[in-house]
Amino acid sequence: MSDLPSTEALDPATAGIDRLDDVALARLLVESQRIAFDVAAAAASEIAQATTLVVEAIEAGGRVVLVGAGTSGRLAVLDAAELPPTFGVEPSLFDARIAGGDAALRRAVEGAEDDARAGARAVEDVCDRDVVIGISASGGAAFVRAALQKAREQGARTVAIVNARDAPLAADAELAIVAETGAEPIQGSTRMRAGTAQKLVLNAISTGAMIRLGKTYRNRMVDLVATNAKLRARSERLVDDLAGDVDARALLDAAGGSVKVAVVMARRGVDRSEAERLLRAASGRLAGVIDDPA
Repeated sequence: MSDLPSTEALDPATAGIDRLDDVALARLLVESQRIAFDVAAAAASEIAQATTLVVEAIEAGGRVVLVGAGTSGRLAVLDAAELPPTFGVEPSLFDARIAGGDAALRRAVEGAEDDARAGARAVEDVCDRDVVIGISASGGAAFVRAALQKAREQGARTVAIVNARDAPLAADAELAIVAETGAEPIQGSTRMRAGTAQKLVLNAISTGAMIRLGKTYRNRMVDLVATNAKLRARSERLVDDLAGDVDARALLDAAGGSVKVAVVMARRGVDRSEAERLLRAASGRLAGVIDDPA
């Protein structure tokens, strides 16, 4: 039993969890997640290194491929899926592959986590411009390990996100992010502490990369894609805030729906074509067009 990863250990603090009243149970389940924030924050240096790898890959024309099984795979898919509407990136730029395929998003696919050959096949298309991020709580998922090993053979940069020290996956990657969450409130249920830590780490890497790539202006998501009423209203508020006294809706229409282009049109007094040229010259960074030089 001593060979078990820490994610499979029994937590004595929750031994009587089934005897608690409803309020105490809810409080314990929420408070038990605190460690996830602590260990994620402790890995800030490694998260920063991973963010740099992602930025470098995208600037070189590469992609970010995320690979996971079970909860880890679902969190990878979630992170990748949320980036296009939030930051306006092409969906192919962040591509998540889950053991068992899309069917595994809703139902567990028996044996998928243990299929090393499928893991290797999942990254056959990666190249030396790409970054492959493997996520596994215990670090022992054969699908994820094989994916990282194959990715390294093909020259891709590799990152492991694990929740147990000495996790095998950490040795398979160029860079390991270890967010050691220990025993779960329910033994082995890594959708809890480990999953929370993984979500924090993935959010920090992808959001940090988007900030570095100029997908935000200060803390505003100026590259969002207005695909619904809420986001259209947010786009108009952004233009109101950043462009001054303008008809935000009309300006957005003239800018083809782009917040950045609309703001540059207003702030620089130019048409859409010139605003787009100025943004291209600034590598898409709004600050490079509208801020005064330091």
